[in-house]
Amino acid sequence: MSVEKDQNGGYTSYATSPPRSEDLEDGASADRLLGKAYEKKVLKKADFWLVWFYSLVYIFRVIDSSNYSNAAIINLENGTNIKKQLHLSPNQWAWTLSIFSYSYLFFEPTNTLLLKSFRRLRWMFVLIVMWGVCACSLAAVQNFKGMMVVRFAVGLAEAGFYPAVLYHMSFWYKPIEMRWRIATFYSVGQLASALSGLLAYAIGFLDGLGHLAGWRWLFLIEELPAILLAWVALFGLPDYPQTARFPNAEEKAFILHRLSDAAPSGEKGHWDFNTLKALFSDPTTYTFTVYWIAHRIGGFGVGYALPTVIYQLGFTTTSLSQLMNIPPYVCCFLFLNLMGYMLHKKWIRPWTTAVAIESTIIICYILLITVPNATVKYLCLIVATSCAGSAYPVIWPERIRALDGTVAAGISIGLTNACAQFGRIVGPHVYSTIFGPGYHESYVICLCFLIVAISAILLSWLLVWRKDRRLAAAAEV
Repeated sequence: MSVEKDQNGGYTSYATSPPRSEDLEDGASADRLLGKAYEKKVLKKADFWLVWFYSLVYIFRVIDSSNYSNAAIINLENGTNIKKQLHLSPNQWAWTLSIFSYSYLFFEPTNTLLLKSFRRLRWMFVLIVMWGVCACSLAAVQNFKGMMVVRFAVGLAEAGFYPAVLYHMSFWYKPIEMRWRIATFYSVGQLASALSGLLAYAIGFLDGLGHLAGWRWLFLIEELPAILLAWVALFGLPDYPQTARFPNAEEKAFILHRLSDAAPSGEKGHWDFNTLKALFSDPTTYTFTVYWIAHRIGGFGVGYALPTVIYQLGFTTTSLSQLMNIPPYVCCFLFLNLMGYMLHKKWIRPWTTAVAIESTIIICYILLITVPNATVKYLCLIVATSCAGSAYPVIWPERIRALDGTVAAGISIGLTNACAQFGRIVGPHVYSTIFGPGYHESYVICLCFLIVAISAILLSWLLVWRKDRRLAAAAEV
C-alpha cells in the first residue's frame, strides 16, 4: 500500500502502486474507491480500542453511577435497605448522591490536559483501578460520614474518564466521523443503566448471604470487572497516532494527514496557550456551557432518582421496580443508535436534532405535570429519559469542531463536562422524596431549565454558523 498527496492536499492510497489512467475505465473513481477502502481498514483498527473497548469500560462506569440509585430501594420491604441501615434522612441521601459530582466539578477540567504529561494507557489504568477499588469500598461503609468520603473518592477517580475518551477520539478522527462513534459509545452507557436495574433485581436475592445486606453485595459484585479491565487498558490502549503501536508508518502518516491543522496534537511540547486565550474570548464557550448545565438539570435530573420515582408511581413493588427501570434505558440505547446512524448518513442535522430532542422532553414534562394516570406518566418517563440521554452525543461533535488546538480542546471538553455536573449536584435535591409521590414541583423546575437549554442551543447554533461563514470568507480571500 502506498499513499500519495493529491492536488487538493489530501491523500490517495493504492494497493501497490498508483494505477495508470489508461489501465482503468475511470481512474479517478477507482482511486477514490481504493482510498476509501484503505481509510476504512485503518480506522477499523482505531475503532476496536477507541470505540468498542472504551464502550465496554463505560458499561461498568455507568453501572457504578446507576447502582447507587438502585441501592435506594433494594430490599426495602425486608428492612435491610441502605437508607435504614445507615440511618440516612432524605436530605442526607440527597447529599450522598450529589457529593459525587463535586469531585467531578473540581477534577474534570484539568484531567484531559494531564494526558499531555502522562502516557495515555497508564493514566487510564490509574483512573479505572481507582474507581473500581473505591466503588467496591462502598460495601464497607457504616455511616453517613463514611459514605460522603467514599462517594467523593469515587467521583474523583471517575471524573477523568468520559472527557478523556472524547479528547482521545479527537486525536484520531475528524469531527464528522465522531458523530456515530460518540453516539455508539454513549448509547452503550445507556444500555448499562438498564443492565444495572437487572443486576440489582438479581442481586437483591442475595440479601443476608454471608450476613451482608443486598446493597453491599451490589457494590461488591458490580465493580470487580472494572479492576480487571484496567489491566487490559494498561497493555492494549493506543496513545496517540504518533506513538501508537498498531499503525505502521504509512498508516500513521495517513491518519495524521487526514486531520485539520487545528486538530489536537499528541506531540510533546505542543502547548499553544494562545488558543486558550481565544477559547475564553469565544462566546460559544459560554453558550455551550449554559446548555450543558441546563440540560443536565432539566433533562437528566429525573435519572438520578428514576428507581424511586417509578416506584412511587404506585403500581409495582420495589423488586419489580428495578425491572421497570430497564425499558427507559433500552429505548435510549435504540434511539441513540438510530440518531447516530441518521447523522452519519447525513439524513438529519445535529442542530435541528438537538432542538427537536429538547422540545420533546418539554412536552413530556408538561404531560407529567398535568396527566394523573400512572401508565401515561411511566410512558412519558421512558420518552423523556430516551431523549435526555441522546442530546449530548448529538451535539458533542459540533462542540469539538468549534475548538482550535490541543489546549483549547482539552480545557473545553473537561470544563464543559464538569459544568454539566451541576445537574448531579442539583438533581438529587430537585427529586428529593419530600416532593413525592407526584413530583410536580420537580417537573416544573426541570421544565424551566429545559427552556433555558433550548434557548442556549439556538444561540450556540447561530454563533457557530456565523463563525463558519467568517472562516469561509477568509479562506476565499
